[in-house]
This record gives sequence, structure tokens and C-alpha cells, in this order.
Amino acid sequence: MQQIESKIGMRIIEIIFLVLLGIPRTILHDLSLIEEGTFINLLFVFVPILVWIVYILFRNDKAPAFSIFILCVLYGVILAVTHQLLWAHSFPGYIQLGGNLSELSGALSTFIARSFAFISSLMTGALTGLVLSMIIWVLSKMKKLYIRG
Repeated sequence: MQQIESKIGMRIIEIIFLVLLGIPRTILHDLSLIEEGTFINLLFVFVPILVWIVYILFRNDKAPAFSIFILCVLYGVILAVTHQLLWAHSFPGYIQLGGNLSELSGALSTFIARSFAFISSLMTGALTGLVLSMIIWVLSKMKKLYIRG
């Protein structure tokens, strides 16, 4: 456990807390309690990301880009699991695919859709991590220049 913490630069409890900041939006969206494009949805999307960036920058992390990447990948895992747990609420019954896949059974179609949703969530976490890693790398360099100057 200490090896992981030393490489990431954060304690496991910090990582868990930060990752969980992003989950309320997923739950509220999957339960149809908030909709995309609304101001409240934007808050639920961007406030956790801003907290992640500020937290990592101001704790003087030795590898801020790596830390936020790991954080986002773990967020992607939690996002994927949350979507799977709330799937039945979002998509009651079976999903029927179209085109050449329309002849598949409802169970197989749903399995395919759920599999792609799981992979999509993992990719969302990883790609968000890449973008935020670049942003935090630049911000940390600017912070060092500002503090030196």
C-alpha cells in the first residue's frame, strides 16, 4: 500500500475521497434527476474537476500530472461500475440493437450495449486523465515560475 501511495503521491484515502466527488453527477443523471445541458449539471461536472486540480496543485504533489491521471482512471472505473449498477433504471427491459444486429436476442443486445458502456466509461476516465494531466502539468510549471519570480 505504501508503494502505491509513494508513486502516486497521495494517500489511498485521499484518492478515494477525490474520486467519489464525481459520483453524485453520475447517480443523479442515471436516475434522471438532472439533465445534460443544465446549469446544475455543469456544476456537477466541473466542480469535482476543479477540486481535483486545485487540491493536487496546492498540496505540492511531486508528480501532479501522474496523480491526476491515476485519479481520473479510477474515476472511470467507478463511473463504469455505477452505470452498470443503475442500468436497469436507465434502460428498463432489454435493448434492441438495429441494423445487422437487430436479429440478436434482447439479452445478447443488452450484453453488447452494457459492455460498450463499460468500456466507454473507462475510456472517458482515461481520456479525461490525459487532458487534465496536460492542463495540470502546465499549471504546475506556471506555479513554479510564479513562486520563483
